Amino acid sequence: MARDVGRQVRANGGRKRDESLLTRMVNAVFSFVKFAEFEILFFFFFLIAFIIFKDLTSRPEYNQILVKKPDGMDFWAY
Repeated sequence: MARDVGRQVRANGGRKRDESLLTRMVNAVFSFVKFAEFEILFFFFFLIAFIIFKDLTSRPEYNQILVKKPDGMDFWAY
């Protein structure tokens, strides 16, 4: 019992205050990811969709699908 005299206990969660800096940093990162999980997934979804669309439109053979009509009929008046 004498060994626990210098240790402080946090009020929330009962974690000990004498955790190392690395442990506290890792716990902070994990709590942030848990808090902002939806926003992170939302951002990654649009980032991956942008990369895939950019890759498809950069190839000339696929770019012709978006530019020319194969049968020559134009439905849009531009």
